[in-house]
Amino acid sequence: MYDLSHNSAETRERLIDAAGEVLAEHGFKGARVRDICARAEANVAAVNYHFRDKEGLYTTCLARWAQTALEKYPPLLGLAADAPAEQRLEAFVHSFLLRLLDNSRFAWHGKLMSREMFEPTGALDRMVEEMVPLAQMLGGILRELLGPVAQDDGDLIRRSVFSVVGQCLFYHFAQPVVRRLHGLPEHYDAQDIKAISDHVTRFTLSAVRDLRRNVQDAGGAA
Repeated sequence: MYDLSHNSAETRERLIDAAGEVLAEHGFKGARVRDICARAEANVAAVNYHFRDKEGLYTTCLARWAQTALEKYPPLLGLAADAPAEQRLEAFVHSFLLRLLDNSRFAWHGKLMSREMFEPTGALDRMVEEMVPLAQMLGGILRELLGPVAQDDGDLIRRSVFSVVGQCLFYHFAQPVVRRLHGLPEHYDAQDIKAISDHVTRFTLSAVRDLRRNVQDAGGAA
């Protein structure tokens, strides 16, 4: 028996959970409202009541992913804002990878984000807006690490942010290929994620030191 009380908060939450799973599996275009409602044991009218339409439900799911993931894995993982930049970089990378590679019941959140990146909808603008504070935080950390080499070079900061994020995203998007190439388990566990985080951090810090050294050498030569 489906829940016909489509004004209940419990029904709304069930619809969000069910929609996340169905949308992550089939994408926005392929997901059917009737399948979402069947999984949530809710009346089809409940979607229109709570979210206006499928797109509204989808946008809500993306927002819930961001909220849930950030609450579970905050950007600095509880590290003080005035901690050394190297430590803040490691915490930022680790938290980002945890949000991407989490295999708990909220694992579909990462899949939903992947779907949106490859098959963008009108919800992409909102998703990008929610990423801006995180990008600014990472940019600030990198600017501090780069020191004088960065100065007012916005291009260098932006590309450095992209480089760090790109390293992390690789382990998410290329996971099926990496697993087959190297015979790795289907999912990353906490130890795997920490090892990846340590590598990305060391790799980034090495690049930062190289950039600073090149600038210093050039100054000395002049």
